Amino acid sequence: MIKITTPCRIHMTLIDMNAEIGRVDGGAGLTLSSPNIKITAEEADGVSIEGLQSFADRMKRAAESLLPEGKGIRINVQEVYPAHVGFGSGTQSSLAAAAAVNELYGLGKNVRELALSVKRGGTSGIGVAAFEKGGFIIDGGHRFKDKGGFMPSAASKVPPGPVLFREDFPQWDMVVAIPNDKGMHDQEEVETFKKFCPLPVEEVREISHVVLMQMMPAVLEEDIESFGAAVNHVQTVGFNKRESLIWPQFVKNIASHMRSRSYGAGVSSFGPVVYSFVDNKSEGRQLQAEVQKMLDSSVGGTVILTKARNQGAEISRI
Repeated sequence: MIKITTPCRIHMTLIDMNAEIGRVDGGAGLTLSSPNIKITAEEADGVSIEGLQSFADRMKRAAESLLPEGKGIRINVQEVYPAHVGFGSGTQSSLAAAAAVNELYGLGKNVRELALSVKRGGTSGIGVAAFEKGGFIIDGGHRFKDKGGFMPSAASKVPPGPVLFREDFPQWDMVVAIPNDKGMHDQEEVETFKKFCPLPVEEVREISHVVLMQMMPAVLEEDIESFGAAVNHVQTVGFNKRESLIWPQFVKNIASHMRSRSYGAGVSSFGPVVYSFVDNKSEGRQLQAEVQKMLDSSVGGTVILTKARNQGAEISRI
């Protein structure tokens, strides 16, 4: 039997949604130690998904895309986190199922090959790299001529972009709000890309400057103040700026409060997950309690204290 524990990821910013110099997408993201998706898997005659059913259809399709002819798998889903909130659940659940087949049947595929098989990473390569190695990740997007347009990962068939930078992230405490709501997804997400892209190249240059000369050095130098400032900055420009126009009011309120009480705060992907960075647990617990009250008086949800995860998925035989 195989046991797999995946991380989740937050997506901080897309970099180039202009494509003037021939590439598109690219992004910055961070792997979190919790919440997780946990599964066990064993050989079976057919394909079945047992336990929690949130990602049953997705996992079944992913497993079937890898299974050798005449083989089967039984996957028991023991722990999940919500879909369409900004944690990258589509990539992590698909890769978990694909990795289970890969391990059970000794297929010898690497994570990028698995991602291509299950058609993940077509816009952001952060989730695939998070599953593979964890940490803080910058990916280089895709050649625009290969991708052919501006679209989310679920609508794109190109392989994950190359990882340009992967570094262990400092063990700063993070307060993460997980509202009982869904972010934009499926066709609505596709239409949003069509509506806003291409973005002005000046904004791409601004994001690139912040990522290269503030965000990345801050990780290497463990400078939480500079990193938080970079996170705050990239919320105000590029695709994040357009996403902020369609956030529900409660997301705007939580993001604003978290930003005022931490080093930096942002909304992951299309949200509604909001994340922030603090430098000690007592501050984190206080902010956690404050944001929990905000959620309780709006849509409900949970607020967690977590840290970065500097390794990929755990895969073991039991």
